[in-house]
Amino acid sequence: MKINSAQLTFCTNIYVGENWAAHFAVLKDSFPKLKEQLSPSEPMGIGLRLSNLASIELLENDNLSIFKAWLDEAGGYVFTMNGFPYGGFHNTRVKDQVHAPDWTRPERLNYTIRLFKILAKLLPNGIDGGISTSPLSYKPWFNEAEKSIEATNIATKNIIEVAHNLKAIKEQTGKILHLDIEPEPDGFLESGEEFIQWYENVLLPSADKNLSVEDLKTHITLCYDVCHFAIGYEPHKEIIKTLKEKGIQIGKIQISAALKAKLPATDESRSLIKAELSRFDEPTYLHQVIAKKADGSLQRYPDLSLALNDDENCLAEEWRAHFHVPIFIADMGFIQSTQNDIIEVLNIFKKHHFTNHLEVETYTWEVLPENLKAPLNESIIRELNWVKNILNHPHE
Repeated sequence: MKINSAQLTFCTNIYVGENWAAHFAVLKDSFPKLKEQLSPSEPMGIGLRLSNLASIELLENDNLSIFKAWLDEAGGYVFTMNGFPYGGFHNTRVKDQVHAPDWTRPERLNYTIRLFKILAKLLPNGIDGGISTSPLSYKPWFNEAEKSIEATNIATKNIIEVAHNLKAIKEQTGKILHLDIEPEPDGFLESGEEFIQWYENVLLPSADKNLSVEDLKTHITLCYDVCHFAIGYEPHKEIIKTLKEKGIQIGKIQISAALKAKLPATDESRSLIKAELSRFDEPTYLHQVIAKKADGSLQRYPDLSLALNDDENCLAEEWRAHFHVPIFIADMGFIQSTQNDIIEVLNIFKKHHFTNHLEVETYTWEVLPENLKAPLNESIIRELNWVKNILNHPHE
């Protein structure tokens, strides 16, 4: 749906089902109910997530034309897609394999080009389209500096190949499509600073007569996942200002909240907080933790379980954990969410319209502690209405 001159939607990575038939079935069941509550008189956008398998199946036979006809009938449209998870994303152990295959692999390249082929067919005229993707690779897979540099160069070369494809689509159809790279803790690009350094020092120098700097800045953009930036205690206003000054575009804001916990000095209070955080230590997804110490330095843990085993580290004053919790919840008793980071970013967006795409991305509903679970459609409606309220009213 359109709000404040931007497109607002939710990401369908919340749905179980990795093949196209399963995904389409749940969309046909849920989307009309959501639209009736959220956008009854205007078309409503969908943030489509397709696994590699589903992307192949959608291009078989008449599946794509059938889906497009259904979208038209249901009053839906697709303007953004999530191309980060390649394989299974529910009811399986994902963890670091969410990055696999990474951008050094042809499978990732071919998958992403296929997604753009689909998006080019589905995207309505007059708006841009984007696909979010992984931050090149996963740092723990490349511990040696030389191998890390080599992997970065290979990944960048593959991303440039995508840019060539997107430039060709623009020339042929007039549609502007962009690849939205999503920094994440322990990714090759895990912060705003690392993304900007890669963009300026590795990506842009690859421009040539067939793919200019302007082309790269049009088609390769940043996915600003608020949860991921909040985990790193990043200064949103400064990052967004720097990106604007350098002419690097933000293709999409992913509206998401992380866990946070202030760590008191007493052992008893720390034990209570540890017990609360332990309820979020589940085996499906990576839940990276970044601890802030009294001197302002940061300590990183690849997963929540490792942080919990180091909870007696008295130098840490706060933890933030990569667990997408409902964005409408700020306080959970002993622990909180980074909801204020979302409010800050959306307030900046209201003043400086720096993207056309807003996507709520809370994908953890099935692995949340029981007291936070609610019927899925009800939760989606509540999240999107919460965002609409922030965008439509002054909120500091």
